[in-house]
Parts: sequence; C-alpha cells; structure tokens
Amino acid sequence: MPQIHPTAIVASGAVLSQDVVIGPYCTVGEHVVLDVGVTLVSHVVVDGHTAVGAGTRIFPFASIGLEPQDLKYRGERSALVIGRNNRIREYVTMNPGTTGGGMVTRVGDDCLFMVGVHIAHDCQIANHVIMANNATLGGHVVIDDYAVLGGLCAIHQYVRIGRHAMIGGMSGVERDVIPYGQVMGDRARLCGLNIIGMQRRGFTREDIQGLRNAYQVLFFSDGTLSDRVNETAERFGGIGPVDDIIEFIQADSSRAICQPKEINGG
Repeated sequence: MPQIHPTAIVASGAVLSQDVVIGPYCTVGEHVVLDVGVTLVSHVVVDGHTAVGAGTRIFPFASIGLEPQDLKYRGERSALVIGRNNRIREYVTMNPGTTGGGMVTRVGDDCLFMVGVHIAHDCQIANHVIMANNATLGGHVVIDDYAVLGGLCAIHQYVRIGRHAMIGGMSGVERDVIPYGQVMGDRARLCGLNIIGMQRRGFTREDIQGLRNAYQVLFFSDGTLSDRVNETAERFGGIGPVDDIIEFIQADSSRAICQPKEINGG
C-alpha cells in the first residue's frame, strides 16, 4: 500500500506500486508510473510520461520529467524512463525525449546523481553511472556503464562517454571519450587511463597491462588514427578492454575522439 503524505498532490491517473512512499509537498502527475519501493522524500515534482524503477529514491526539490529545454519541442508525448535503485539527489533535473532523439530519455540502474545534476532530453545513461554535483549533460549524450563524471563538468550535445571512463571536475567535454579513458581540462583532453577504477572493478593485471600497451600504440605511435586503430587491433585484439575501445572508436558518431593534447595539435 502506498504511503502518501497529506500535503502531497497525486493525480488520479498516476500508477503507484506497493511500498511507494510520497513525502510532504510532492507533486506526481497523471501519466507517472512509480514502481515498487520508490521513495519521493519531500518537495519532489515528477510529471510527464515518466516511469521510475523499483527502489529508486528521489530527494527534495528534484524536478523529474517536465518538458525539455529544447526550443524545437512542441508538446509531443515523449517519455523519461528511469531504472531501478537509483539515488537522485537534491535539485536534480531530468527531461524527457524529443522527436529529434527517439522520444525517450533513458536512465539505467544503480546510478548516483548528486546535487544539481542535469540530464537533458534524449540522453541515454547506462548502469552504475556516477555524476557528481552540478555535472551537466547536453541533449543526446550517451554514457556507458560505470562512467564517473566529476563535479561541474559539462558534456556537449551528442558526445559519447565510454564505459569505466573518468571525467575530471570542471571539464568541458566536446569530443567522445574512449572506454577506460580519463579526461580533464576546460576543453577536455585525454590524459591517461582510469587504472584505479579498473582495479576497483576487479580487472586482471594482465588486462590492465595489455590496455596500457595498446594505449601507447593507439595514441603515441606514427600514422593516422585509422592506421593506429588497425595496428592496435592486430597486436592487442582479444584483450577485453582493448576490444571495447576499438569498437567504440569504429562506431558511428558525430563527434571526434578526445585525444591527448599533443595529438590534438598542442
């Protein structure tokens, strides 16, 4: 049975599963679906065509599912889908999709969104992602599993962030970030590999060393990036993290790959 505080406003069409808790002064719209055990702590707004997965907790003054900040939006019935066991902290904003991006903004499971995070329209966030205070995503950004985004970083529209990547605080990211990469700077440049993150996630010493060797070939040997990708695949193919990077670089994207400063022309 849902627990709804007397000061909360819940539209008659909202779907509330068992053990949902809606705290003081929350507002829940008529097209909202809250799965088992969702908690809205207090002063939370959830509106639009928004589904929130089981066990997710949303903290005060978060604004979830209201129309996107896109001048092309014309009120179309787009959606925001949030997965299970997420922690959405104070003042987080998440917007639904648009016709230009598949109509759905999607957030995976077991993520942490700290104070003031913004998830724009049509973003696709995978599982176990951490976004620190005031990290911001432009529209259509894709973030893969276990990526960590530092406080006050800003990710440009259509950028991809690979799995296990680390984005330094206050970085402006205009280019795709390879899996396991580490970037930083006001216009972010690749500055190494997220080795500590890999160690914490249980990657083997052999995989980590193989990735280090491949990274040197990929970014610090002669030839074009295409040549270096082919050489890396030939020499280090079969090492899981290396294969992830090769696949990521070869995938279609509207953005270039973020590379070390020297590769980008100083």
